[in-house]
Parts: sequence; structure tokens; C-alpha cells
Amino acid sequence: MTATLPIAVDVLAISILVFGLYFPRHRRMDMALAYVTVNVGVLAVADTLASSNVAAGLGLGLFGVLSIIRLRSEELNHREIAYYFAALAIGLITGLADISPLQIGLIGLILAVIAIIDSRHVYPVESRRLVLDRAMTSPREIRDYVESLCGGRVVDMTVDEIDLVKDSTTVRVHIKTAVHRRESVEAAA
Repeated sequence: MTATLPIAVDVLAISILVFGLYFPRHRRMDMALAYVTVNVGVLAVADTLASSNVAAGLGLGLFGVLSIIRLRSEELNHREIAYYFAALAIGLITGLADISPLQIGLIGLILAVIAIIDSRHVYPVESRRLVLDRAMTSPREIRDYVESLCGGRVVDMTVDEIDLVKDSTTVRVHIKTAVHRRESVEAAA
């Protein structure tokens, strides 16, 4: 197989992961950029290690180091971490060996698992980052305000910032909207 095939498979797989699965659902371009960058970086390093006389232990150690990186600027939720691991795994699979049907199947399995588990049918909740137009310190008040704004029930909420000077509150929320509830009632009927 040619040397460009692993790169082509990687570009196709990371494009499906980020722009076919992640971005349409979560709409965070900053995370999309991070997933693509991590994937391409791991692909480049893995390809370099695979073509040199370096032991496989170094490659596995690299994966271990990369997998424990945690960006200090923002706490990542479990869904974002899952996408990071998928981007890492795809980069390693395409970078460490010639592409065979087994590797393509493994990449397909990664994409299929994420597509199923992160679908609206399995987890009918939307993730949003909101900047509210007033500073609020009470979690109950924030929750009620977000629910009234979004027309849904807040399943999970993280307050990122309360700015008393700018009179704003920044929150990350997971919301089950009225549309999701109506779809589940219609499906049950």
C-alpha cells in the first residue's frame, strides 16, 4: 500500500469524527480544532516512530503521555474526553502501521460507537455554553433562569464564571428540551 493511503484514511476518519459527528451536535469549533490538531500531531509522531528504529515501548509511552494531558484552561467533560481518545486512537492506528482491512475496521468501529452512543436517540440532551446577562450566585436561580430561556430541563450544569463587574454568568449546560420530551412521548404512543 502506498504511503499516502494511511494519511488519506486518517483525514477521512477525523473529518467524519469531527465534522460529521462532533460539530453538528455540539457546535464547539474550539474543540473541533483541538481534535483535528491532536489527531494530526499523533499521526505525524506515530508515523515517524514507525519508520525509525525506536522501540514500540516508546510509542506506547507516547500514547500514555498524550492520554493524560489535561488542558488547565477549561475542565473537559467525559464526552469531550471520549472524542479526544477517539482522535488519538485514529491517529495512532493510521500512523503506526500500513493500513489493512483490520485497521479500517477498527477505525470504523470507533466511529460507529461514538455515532451510536452520542446520538440524540441514546442521549437526547443538547450541550450549550451560555453567557447570561446578569451575575447570579445561586445554582437554583441559574438553573431556573436557563430553563426559562431554553425551554427545557437542565440535566447538568457547570458554572464557569460569575463576573460581578460585567454583570454576567457563564455556564455550560446539558439541556433536555421540550422537543426531545415530545419525541419520546410520541415514540411511546
